[in-house]
Amino acid sequence: MNTLYGEVQSNILAKAEKIKLLVCDVDGVFSDGRIYLGNDGEELKAFHTKDGFGIKALGASGVAVAIITGRNSTIVANRMKALQVAHIIQGQEDKLPALIDLAQQLNIDLTEVAYIGDDVPDLSCIKTVGLGISVFDAHPLVLRGADYTTFTRGGFGAVREICDLIMQSQGNLDHATGASV
Repeated sequence: MNTLYGEVQSNILAKAEKIKLLVCDVDGVFSDGRIYLGNDGEELKAFHTKDGFGIKALGASGVAVAIITGRNSTIVANRMKALQVAHIIQGQEDKLPALIDLAQQLNIDLTEVAYIGDDVPDLSCIKTVGLGISVFDAHPLVLRGADYTTFTRGGFGAVREICDLIMQSQGNLDHATGASV
């Protein structure tokens, strides 16, 4: 089946159609994975506005969004609050227990969860959910373990691609609304 980004197997669209919760890693997914440090210890990250629009549109379509990240960062908290991401979980080296707890809190079955990541700490989540996703430039082990690999690199619209895929599979893509943030 064709999507805006390329050919996708029909079983991927069938999995995406069931998604009620998208969970994202941050570094290497929302960002390109690089962390810029200033002389005074200031940390900087770049986020793509395409991903911001995708998250807001996906949320408006009724799919919940969360992040689970291994690091703690005020930049990430501020960015996710601006995108109205309700579930911001930071400082989780072992992400799977946090994912399971979140799904239980939201009363969402793990088969109704999509998880997107880029490196080995994401692999257990990717293998546990209904739709496990790796970004195009993920670690080789993650690429092998994922159901779907984005056509787009992390930090350059990969999150938007997944938001579009989920909305297309659920018949909501033509009604996407929001603003680039």
